[in-house]
Amino acid sequence: MPRRADGATMIGIFVLVLLVLPARLVVAGLPLSLTPAEIVALTLGLVWVCAQMISTTGAAKGANPARTAIFVYGALLLAVYGYTTSVYLPSDELNLADHTLVLYLGYVSLVLVMCDGLGSRERLDFVLKAVVVGGTFSAVVALLQFRLDLDITQYMQFPGLRHSSTEEVPTVISRSDLRRVAGTLGHPIEFGAVSAMVLPIAAHLGFQARSRGQAATRWWICAAVIGAGLMFSVSRTAVLGLAGASIILLLGWSNRRRLIAAGAFVVFLGFMKVLVPGLLGTFYNLFAGAGEDSSIIYRTHDYPFAMREFGRSPIFGRGPGTWYPFKHQVFDNQYLLSLVETGLIGVVGFVGVIVAGMSVALWARRLSTDPNVRNLGLTIAACLVIPLLGAATFDMLSFPGITSLMFLLIGAAGAMLRLERADQAARTLLSSFHDPAERSRSLIALTGRGQGSARSGSS
Repeated sequence: MPRRADGATMIGIFVLVLLVLPARLVVAGLPLSLTPAEIVALTLGLVWVCAQMISTTGAAKGANPARTAIFVYGALLLAVYGYTTSVYLPSDELNLADHTLVLYLGYVSLVLVMCDGLGSRERLDFVLKAVVVGGTFSAVVALLQFRLDLDITQYMQFPGLRHSSTEEVPTVISRSDLRRVAGTLGHPIEFGAVSAMVLPIAAHLGFQARSRGQAATRWWICAAVIGAGLMFSVSRTAVLGLAGASIILLLGWSNRRRLIAAGAFVVFLGFMKVLVPGLLGTFYNLFAGAGEDSSIIYRTHDYPFAMREFGRSPIFGRGPGTWYPFKHQVFDNQYLLSLVETGLIGVVGFVGVIVAGMSVALWARRLSTDPNVRNLGLTIAACLVIPLLGAATFDMLSFPGITSLMFLLIGAAGAMLRLERADQAARTLLSSFHDPAERSRSLIALTGRGQGSARSGSS
């Protein structure tokens, strides 16, 4: 029978719009520059509000740590916005503060729908598969940009969409006689960081399919393509993020899986050396010569200036989104930028919501007895390490691709914990019945309700 559209369907549409459409396309005719993905995210918020008002949609209700974390983060940002806009701001900075608040409303909506709109683990897998497919498409675009110097994003024009004001920023940048490519995203650094976050998810789907006796080759192909895209970004941020995620994964994986991953990594590096002979040497030089690299020097020379700006308003900052290029000095460090824009409140909230997402994912892992679910919890926690590290190397929250993916995974952690709590409650209830017939009737009743209220956070 055909499946009805649900929260996973809407989020899958959001993911594909986010990763398939070029990041520079925005909806024409609006007073704010909003991408189609941001419009979909705001629509998700409206749907979530409507679903919470009734009890017939199957949307979960009740407490959830991920939802609490995003509520606290949103409240902190709202307090920063209210305080900073109550004093004088130039009209351009005030408009940017309004724009930033709208964007964060979409991010909060994404977390809420992920937490409450997925009725089963199969629907969570559906969303993760959409993430991997979208990441693979972006990596294929990057491959064409890197190998053929063919940027197909310039031909992806759609009615009702226009290029944003960042049109003059190239999608292909030179570094050490190599092309740094961005795929469908806004910058090679963002593309590399997104690829680093999607790669562990593709590997999880491959391991999961193999354990279930399903076809796993397609997911390993996706993982290889995404890994190649990460290399084509020629980004230190991507390598550092993937290294941090790998440490978390290796600590939680079995010895057999560690050996498989190590062998696959060696084979992949050999393939990349044959495909692009000078690429591995370029990455080595990026780290070996980091002390003399102009980009590293540029990232560190502005610390005193940022601290002076931070000292003017250390608690609330000067306003979200108000420190922008072409008017102010660029901080290639999200922590510095957040200190200036949102003060200590914003930085604590930013770090806190990521750590909360990692903790919730590991909590769900601890509750589960299913090895695939346990591996997914570990994978999500590892992926969320990447924005924590990447925020120190570029202004991460200025790029909607990686920011949206970060909040999506925080919501996925909340959905995992909700589903595990519901299953644990069901197991406890069934174990209380000694009559097999009564236990079967209870199981049927729970299965019939399971897609809705029985899987709510309060079950």
